[in-house]
Amino acid sequence: MSIQTMSTKTMSTQTMKAVCQYAVGGPEVLRYERDVPRPTLKPGEVLVHVRAIGLNPPDWYLREGYRALPPAWQPELRFPLILGSDISGVIAAVADDVEAYAVGDEVYAMVRFPEGMYGESRAYAEYVSVPAREIARKPASLDHRHAAGAPMSLLTAWQFLIEQGHDVPNPLQTFPHQPVPLEGKRVLINGAAGGVGHFALQLAKNAGAHVTAVASGRHEALLERLGADAFIDYTVTSPEDEIRDLDLVVDAVGGKPAARFLPLLKPGGALFPIYPLGFDGAEEAQRRGVTVSATQVRSSGAQLEPLAALLDEGAIRVVLDSVYPLSAAREAHERAAKGHIQGKIVLTVE
Repeated sequence: MSIQTMSTKTMSTQTMKAVCQYAVGGPEVLRYERDVPRPTLKPGEVLVHVRAIGLNPPDWYLREGYRALPPAWQPELRFPLILGSDISGVIAAVADDVEAYAVGDEVYAMVRFPEGMYGESRAYAEYVSVPAREIARKPASLDHRHAAGAPMSLLTAWQFLIEQGHDVPNPLQTFPHQPVPLEGKRVLINGAAGGVGHFALQLAKNAGAHVTAVASGRHEALLERLGADAFIDYTVTSPEDEIRDLDLVVDAVGGKPAARFLPLLKPGGALFPIYPLGFDGAEEAQRRGVTVSATQVRSSGAQLEPLAALLDEGAIRVVLDSVYPLSAAREAHERAAKGHIQGKIVLTVE
């Protein structure tokens, strides 16, 4: 197979900067290295010279060995690992069977997810090989930092709320996930200032919903600028004490506590926990006539393409919490561990 701009043999002998880990653990296991072999392209792939990388919860789940998963689901990891899935950068090479993209194109992507969630995505690096079907042209109005902050979180919000875009079953439920009509509906977003939450708020508002945002008080001004119709500061008052008769709750925090939102919903309403593991309110949901549904976000260049247009139009904004150089990935993970993230944490490649 020929590769535009460089041969496979040359690529295999070149090195790059990347963040590697050789054991599971805290942020201290992340090691910045300068002589990691560059990836070799396969048919259907492009090589992206990465300019920025978006951080996501699966990054720290993998760093810790996915210890929150049931034991039967926990992976056998192969070290060294390179974390990450979200990138924005410039195409440096393309396989000869790729016609839709060329060297020099600016693109963004969520790489090999969930198939690569155990370390095959390898995005904390200067160069990443990406299946061409998973990339899209970067929004022209966004710099690489903001573009890298979008893919996983925005695709998650889109696939939960607007268009799932695939028919892969969720192993945690027996029925397919279906987004619900949003126009004129009363929607609550819990964790509205976070990565998925701030996109879910904007998508719901753009679709015509009345949106109540739940977050700590320091996020109120931002969430109002993003379109929230109402705001609940959970550090002062509980949503359970403030609101009822909702059509949809999107719990961007998820887990076992998501069941507390069931009494807030109308019969026929829906609860979408973004992180469904640990949810134990199925019987109560059935008794109340509420649908509880989740989906697994999946890579999709076909969806990132129209989302790029929405980002260019300003219909969706990417909020950045903080930006670190790739060499400071450990510090970026330490920031994530402190919680209360406003938008996205991003790494830049020096």
